[in-house]
Amino acid sequence: MKLTILGATGSIGVSTLDVVMRHPDRFEVVALTGHSQVEVLAAQCRRCRPAYAAMGSAADAQRLAALLKAEGLRTEVLHGAEALVQLAGLPGVDAVMAAIVGAAGLPPALAAASAGKRVLLANKEALVMAGAVFMAEVRGAGALLLPIDSEHNAIFQSLPHRYAGDMARGGVRRILLTASGGPFRTTPLELLARVTPEQAVAHPKWSMGRKISVDSATMMNKGLEVIEAHWLFNAPADSIEVVIHPQSVIHSLVDYADGSVLAQLGNPDMRTPIAHALAWPERIDSGVAALDLFAVAQLDFERPDLARFPCLDLAYRALRAEGNAAAVLNAANEIAVQAFLERRLPFLGIAEVIAETMDAVPQAAVSDLEAILEADRQGRAAAVEILARRS
Repeated sequence: MKLTILGATGSIGVSTLDVVMRHPDRFEVVALTGHSQVEVLAAQCRRCRPAYAAMGSAADAQRLAALLKAEGLRTEVLHGAEALVQLAGLPGVDAVMAAIVGAAGLPPALAAASAGKRVLLANKEALVMAGAVFMAEVRGAGALLLPIDSEHNAIFQSLPHRYAGDMARGGVRRILLTASGGPFRTTPLELLARVTPEQAVAHPKWSMGRKISVDSATMMNKGLEVIEAHWLFNAPADSIEVVIHPQSVIHSLVDYADGSVLAQLGNPDMRTPIAHALAWPERIDSGVAALDLFAVAQLDFERPDLARFPCLDLAYRALRAEGNAAAVLNAANEIAVQAFLERRLPFLGIAEVIAETMDAVPQAAVSDLEAILEADRQGRAAAVEILARRS
């Protein structure tokens, strides 16, 4: 299988390469992209010797090209958003790992779908912002869409494959998305106002990037996953339920009309869903240790407290509103989380800025990529203005 990895220097990209390098006879890396970590991408290119690589800026691309040329590598180095779209649709490539975080990952993920690739989707914003458009492109181009988020991958594994995109026909009653609860699941509410970025990115179970770690702390990550599940599995909002499961052993569950509940279990390691999607419908070694149920010993479940996690409620609100609401939600969240990480906004202010932004941007229908990107622009502009008023 020939593979392009978009976002190779991030945590998902690194884990993908770990799995791929365990099976050199099975996978060939054709292209790698990174945003700004030149040295990391250079090291990956030395290992994989891809035909193409791309960086975010021209300056970083020049640095990468010089490093690779000095070592005799013939990798062609590109840069910018257009390069990402180009590499996502490369002829001859079988699969594309779409692991660029945030709205920037939408155009290349959509390009991979349009090219009819096996799309390994780790960029949840592609479906949050552009669910209807993205799924229509997948169907129209005959692409194979496989979810990488551990929760959605677990649901996919727990559904009958021929009904994976239509829960009603498969006799599914509910989808149960599990959540660890993040680092503040039991923190007294009065202490949340003083949460620091360092505390928010210290996830108790998963190793993730800073932005996604903050989303986990606010449970916006789970809210975005609710929206993603709606589009992946044709599931109404009322049939998607979030369950806090602190051990992060059960990655999600499917409740059937006959009373059966199927779940996928495993150690909390993203290499499991990555390996599953890379090899599907086969199974390959991922490097993840076998689950020791005796060591786990106990599985706990809790209902999420919306007073503690208002971002989850905002995500359900956006899903039910349809149109541009989810794109605005996502845009406001990206702006607010960045402000928090830069210490310009308190932790509790993240949900407040998102709610104000959703109220400020008029609801509108979206039917193409241009309209989606305009909703994203409006959401960002409104959030920036709201932040300015708060400072």
